[in-house]
Parts: sequence; C-alpha cells; structure tokens
Amino acid sequence: MPDASPPENLSPELLKVAERAQREPGAKFHSLAYLIDVELLARAYCRIRKDAAVGVDGITKEQYGEELEKNLLDLYERMKAKRYRHQPIRRVHIPKGKGKTRPIGISALEDKVVQGAVREVLEAVYEQDFLPCSYGFRPGRSAHDALRALNQLVHSGKANWILEADIQSFFDSVNRRQLMEMLQIRVADGSMHRLVGKCLHVGVLEGEEFSEPEIGTAQGSILSPLLGNIYLHYVLDVWFEHEAKPRLKGKATLVRYADDFVIAFEYREDAERVMAVLGRRMEKFGLSLNPTKTRLVPFGRPLRSSGGAKGPATIDFLGFTLYWRRARWGGWRVTCKTRSARLTRAIQSVYDWCRSHRHLSIKAQHSALASRLRGHFNYFGVNGNIRSLVALWHKAQLAWLKWLNRRSQRKRFNWERFTDLQRDFPLPRPRITVQLWAVRKA
Repeated sequence: MPDASPPENLSPELLKVAERAQREPGAKFHSLAYLIDVELLARAYCRIRKDAAVGVDGITKEQYGEELEKNLLDLYERMKAKRYRHQPIRRVHIPKGKGKTRPIGISALEDKVVQGAVREVLEAVYEQDFLPCSYGFRPGRSAHDALRALNQLVHSGKANWILEADIQSFFDSVNRRQLMEMLQIRVADGSMHRLVGKCLHVGVLEGEEFSEPEIGTAQGSILSPLLGNIYLHYVLDVWFEHEAKPRLKGKATLVRYADDFVIAFEYREDAERVMAVLGRRMEKFGLSLNPTKTRLVPFGRPLRSSGGAKGPATIDFLGFTLYWRRARWGGWRVTCKTRSARLTRAIQSVYDWCRSHRHLSIKAQHSALASRLRGHFNYFGVNGNIRSLVALWHKAQLAWLKWLNRRSQRKRFNWERFTDLQRDFPLPRPRITVQLWAVRKA
C-alpha cells in the first residue's frame, strides 16, 4: 500500500474515513452515503468549470448558481428520499487524428454535482488503496510524475526492456457488473452503490438517437476517471504487484496513467512471460489490447562505444516519444520530443481554428490562440523538447498570417505588417516549463 498520508484538505468526516481506510486495508465501509450533504454538494458545484459544456437540459453553471442554495437543497432532499434520477448524457465526438474521433459524454449540470460528490467520498477510501504505480487523475500526481518515474527506472539500469501496452476503448469496455463487485470489496454501502449505478446505467443521447449501453462508463464523466482507476487497480496493478512480479527473476515496474501504461523489465525473458499472459488477463475483465500498439522494446542504455547520436529504439508514452541521446559529455541520457502524431494534430488544430474564426477581431483571435499555445507549452514544455515547441509556434504564426490575409479578397497582410501586429499582439514564445529529465553538469 502507498505510504502517503491522507490529504489535509478533506472535511473532518472524510478525513476519518481516509484514516480508517489507511489503517485497516481490509475493512469494509457500510455507511458512507450519509456524508453527502448540502455542504459536500456545494463543494462539488464549485469544482465545476465556469465554461463547462452543457448537458441535455441546457443549464449552465451560472444559471444553476442563480438559486444555488435552493437547487442544492432540493437535490439533497431528492437524493435522501431516493427520488434522484440521472438524466441522459449528451454524446459528442472530438477529433482524435487520422480521421478518428473520441466519444465524450456530457452530463447535465446537476448530475455533474452528484458525480463530484460521490467521487469525493469514494476517493477518501481508494486513495489509501491505490498503489504508487498509478498516476492518472489522482490528487497531487500528474503525467509528468509518471514520466519522471519511467526516466528514473531507465537510468537505474533496471529497465532494459519496455512493454508498451494500449487498451482498446477502455472506458467503453468496462464491465459494469465486475466493477460493482470490485466496489463491494471496500464499499458495502447499498446507497452508495445505487448512486454509482445511477451514474453508470444512464442513457446516451447522440443527436436525435437514444441508446442505453450495457457496458462501459462514459468518458468525460466526472466520476469515470476514478471508476476507471478502481477497475484497473484490481485488473492490473494488484495482479501485477502480487501475482506477476513474485514469479519474475529480475526487477519489473509498472507505470500507469489512467488506461495508458508501460512495464519496465530488467530481463527479456520476464518481459516475454508477462506479455504472453497480459492479454488473457485483460480478456477476463472484458478488455483487449490493441495488437498494433502493444509491443516489446529493447531500451537499455547504449554502450558508450556505440556509434551515432541517438539510441536504436524509441517508446511512446503520454504524448511523448522517449529515446536515448548522446549527451555533450559523451555519455547517454534519455530525452524526449512531442510524439509526431500529437504534434501534427496540434498544428492542424491551430490551422483549422484560424480558418474557422478568421471573422473574429484581432484581439479575440490573439487571446484564443495565445491560450491554446500556452496550454500546449505548459504540458509539452519539458527540457529536451524545445524543437517541437518551436515547430508548433512557427506553424501557428504562418496559419494566423494566412487566414488574416483571407479576411477579404484583397491581401493586405505581408510578413512585415504581421510583425508589426505582433508587437501589440505577440504569440507566446516556446519555453521550457517543466524540468522532467535530470541534467548532468559538465
């Protein structure tokens, strides 16, 4: 079990739950739903973004907040009397690259409040159970932390082989019955199970078509990331730590961020052994590995005498491509760059935005473009990745110039005028925001 202390920002009641969960890892919680009161619902409401997309009811956060106390009290009374009903989710598709899309479920505002409250209660229990290998959608942990952990493993010399794995359509494939059985291991409160069930067994409205899926948990739901972590905690984390690792000869470490994970091995035979059984393990729980994206990669440190400036293999993880690179002092170190498909998608997204919003004022265009670039740089701005950032920044400038020129039939913008414009409306320059990899001093 992780040795971290329960977070201090929990309410006194939830802090007691977290402390007991940590103190008694085998205990069952028979009474948790009573912790969901108006105050907890209000905290869940405050965590919802102001610009969150609206669900089927069309109600925004601002509109719901106009009579917040009355609305939350009414919601609490309906939940207490078991009259609360989850509304259908609105499904939209966002571009994923190569013509593919990712389905996202958007819940009604009131349902987001309930989901946030349920998540806060369950999180108090399961944050004490989750293993250190899990990084996704957890308080105080991030994708950068997962990448740092992988980097440390590789540099330790105990990660000579990396198993890259990709679970196909994870959130759409979760077996709800098995998930509820997993919840029963720690949470035996029937009221909490009913609330989780209402968030799971919900209809989907896609355009004018209504459906009621029997498997999966809606991607985009506030509760789904936690439920996904609970599912993979039992399917993968606990299995690997307590069943697979004891049978291996060398060191092996799992690094998981939500449904994205890699496993680092000291020895090839251990890696091949786990790879042979991993697919069958997933199938027992309704999951499947993508055969084209699941592979075993030799990733040990190249010999000092090896030729070339780059190592022989690369791995992809969390939007980055990791590879060995010759350092200035002559040795080898792991570095990274934005994954080519992700960079292409980001460039295309900026281009498409400039084209479809060229009618906006210069000030509005600049504000939106600057926000997009800052968001990208905040995540991908890790040391070693400056070239990828510069590539996006340069393409963003060209796209903005092109579509400013297309605002009328007469081309009025040349590069000189565009440079003058950027004195007043400069696009954020590429910068390193995260020191991800250890830098050795010469």
